[in-house]
Amino acid sequence: MSVESRDVAEERDDLFARFSLNQQTVKQWSLPALADGCARAGVRGVGLWRAPVQAYGAAAAARLVRDAGLVVTSLCRGGFFTASDPKGRADALADNRAAIEEAAALGTDTLVLVSGGLPPGSRDLRGARERVADALGELAPYAAKAAVRLAIEPLHPMYAADRCVVSTLAQALDLAERFPAERVGVVVDTYHLWWDDTIGTQIERAGAAGRIAAFQLADWVTPLPAGVLLGRGQLGDGAVDLRWFRQRVDAAGYRGPIEVEIFNPSLWERPGSEVLAEVVERFTTHIMHTR
Repeated sequence: MSVESRDVAEERDDLFARFSLNQQTVKQWSLPALADGCARAGVRGVGLWRAPVQAYGAAAAARLVRDAGLVVTSLCRGGFFTASDPKGRADALADNRAAIEEAAALGTDTLVLVSGGLPPGSRDLRGARERVADALGELAPYAAKAAVRLAIEPLHPMYAADRCVVSTLAQALDLAERFPAERVGVVVDTYHLWWDDTIGTQIERAGAAGRIAAFQLADWVTPLPAGVLLGRGQLGDGAVDLRWFRQRVDAAGYRGPIEVEIFNPSLWERPGSEVLAEVVERFTTHIMHTR
């Protein structure tokens, strides 16, 4: 094998070692099936979601993935901080403390946060973002004690009204930078950020400050489905230059997991092992660098 071929092979091995399968991509699998299927496929990382973890039990889920030789790369999700009434705010803080405890039990250092949308009748985006900052201030010390980092995920602007008032990586960084980098970071998700012509600069900004806490992949396909939340595309099926994102995130200094998170009912109707094999093939084709 030539030196160049050996270098390419080593780079591909390194990238696959970083591959993580988010639980939502194979939602049809139970937690035991997910652990078994990933272990059989040689996948080392999984991103988990709170509802199935709670149903199974956080401690039991932690044992399950550990016994399968897996690492939990993230837990999704905390957040929804934008309620304007005292009870809503208190409930959100309590729920997020529970999420931090669940993340710690699972052994992951990354809790993904979806900030929340506008309260009913409100049009005050700036005020809603300030409530997100207030909640981060309350929760960051609690998370630090549990060795969990809060990871702000900006969502596509179409979700701003009802789901996430943080729409760009710049907005997420503006919030995160009020706190130490080891306590609050950001999520780079290709599905949500591909359209932003400042994204390259913002990835550099995030990397320079050590703020990239998670990197997630999905493609943008059109026409959008009626339930747009469930319209993420399989890697390579849409408009996103996925390899460009991976290269920019790597150039910014990120060496953590690369998590594939696809919400798509057409994938959930298929056998999980078939979906995972296809995701791995697409990851190899569209994410790994070819010299």
